[in-house]
Amino acid sequence: MKHVVSVSLGSSKRNKCQEVEILGESFKIERIGTDGDLEKFGQMFADLDGKVDCMGVGGADIWLVVGEKRYAFRQILKLAQRAKTTPVVDGSGLKHTLERATIQRLQNEGIVDFKKENVLLVGAVDRFGMAQALSDLGGKVVYGDLMFGLGLPIPVRKYKTVKLIGAITLPLITKLPFKWFYPTGAKQETRTPKFQKTFDESTLIAGDTLYILRYSPDNLTGKTILTQTVRKADLDRFKAAGVKRVITTTPMMGGETFATNVMEAVIVALLGKKPSEITDQDFLDTLNKLDWKPNVIELNP
Repeated sequence: MKHVVSVSLGSSKRNKCQEVEILGESFKIERIGTDGDLEKFGQMFADLDGKVDCMGVGGADIWLVVGEKRYAFRQILKLAQRAKTTPVVDGSGLKHTLERATIQRLQNEGIVDFKKENVLLVGAVDRFGMAQALSDLGGKVVYGDLMFGLGLPIPVRKYKTVKLIGAITLPLITKLPFKWFYPTGAKQETRTPKFQKTFDESTLIAGDTLYILRYSPDNLTGKTILTQTVRKADLDRFKAAGVKRVITTTPMMGGETFATNVMEAVIVALLGKKPSEITDQDFLDTLNKLDWKPNVIELNP
């Protein structure tokens, strides 16, 4: 049995472990939260090294990408590198392929017409495939990186502006403590709604589930949420807020959707290659074998 573990900076309350069959292979997929404890987070990579087939970085990013450039959060990369033999991924390989393909597929199949939506993407530098695909379609998009990443009341409306801001700020930001920019541990459970006007003007809200839940207002009536993975509690909150539907980019496996870092870890374990050797086409071919498609969950139709 192949064993994949997502080591997360998030709350241990969201831990889970299940066994599923994927493309004829038996998998044990586990999520272990470290409640924002950076030392415990790093030690987990060392402790699991050589004992599992692949590890994912959860509740954090290693890589942020704008245009053709990528920048590593130095603090997170250093902790993940305590694993010396087991491959470690953060989902960025799938964000480049899966999330870009999700936008294109939703548009082509008429599930979402992004050219008619007012889209709020809460963070473009960590969902860069999604951001670039939305830009290519030419619809109305607000990129919320300055608003939700830095707390500045500045909606960015063009991806070329995201690239310019990223080129200026990311070399510095990625050297600073990660928790300054993303909630970890218990902070992931708290809500601090902000920029309500931007949410109100949006018809489709895309990006990281925790960011959306943390900053969105109580009323999201009639809106579509496009994100990577959700738990039942997340769906309950979205339903109570009046959300029309939730669309997840990752496929259903064993009755659940998984985060992109977990899905990437599964694909790495299936292919038996080093992450650096896996091409975009390898990801897409494997997703096709999985009969991947976006998962549409109707909440308040």
